[in-house]
Amino acid sequence: MMFDSHVHSKFSPDADQSADISNIAVCAKEIGLSYVTVTDHCDCNFFLPEGEFDYPEYQKQDSMMFGARDYATASIKKCAELKDRYPELLCGVELGQPLQNPQASDIITSMKELDFIIGSLHMNDNKPDFYWIEYKKIDISVIRALLDSYFDEILQMAASADFDVLGHLTYPLRYIEGECGLNIDMLRYDEIIRDIFRTLIENGRGIEINTSGYRQKFGRPFPDEEYLKLYRSLGGEIITIGSDAHKTRDIGAGVDWGEQLLRHCGFKYVTLFKERKPYQFRL
Repeated sequence: MMFDSHVHSKFSPDADQSADISNIAVCAKEIGLSYVTVTDHCDCNFFLPEGEFDYPEYQKQDSMMFGARDYATASIKKCAELKDRYPELLCGVELGQPLQNPQASDIITSMKELDFIIGSLHMNDNKPDFYWIEYKKIDISVIRALLDSYFDEILQMAASADFDVLGHLTYPLRYIEGECGLNIDMLRYDEIIRDIFRTLIENGRGIEINTSGYRQKFGRPFPDEEYLKLYRSLGGEIITIGSDAHKTRDIGAGVDWGEQLLRHCGFKYVTLFKERKPYQFRL
């Protein structure tokens, strides 16, 4: 059995607008996936329409993400409607920046239709998405400070936010290293990443292998082998695999490699969430 637990439809503003949820379900079945979970974006800090929050000017780059409440709830409702027709379809959400608007997070996580919640951090508080930052134009000390804040907020999320697995840990490296070719000494973050994993495990939460890095310049999943082995050594067992597809052609991409990596790192099971409950399937 193979699962893709991180897929975006046209309800995500940054996804291919031809990626209809029913098409996703059909595609998943055609390529042999047992389950596919639609996890459209809900960036909590952009929950209300533009103008209802006084965002700093530099966040206007992320203006496509305004109105998160509308597109996230529309995705969840539509996915729930289609589940009877497509038994391989599960209903999820990628909950971005939950601590930057806890009320928004509470509204979404209370939706009974949800099978699965990915907790993600795409941008530090009052900063643009890591995608937009021009790393070659700033000093390495500034990049380190951005990563310090990133991992600090991830640790707070692990302790207090409502989600099932932590999405794409090391996400900023997609752009810092993958796109800009800047090498970061990650030893600086080993201890806080260890604390993040311990906190997740203590709270019954897991992590994902996000395989999008395989098809991007980064060339490795998020997180990569080193951190997967650390997570396992600390007792981590809840782990999902997701392509982070934003186009139907990427559904399931790298999921087989993710399973191979899990086996290589000593994991015996991959996790699938239904009705917010983890189910373990032997690899």
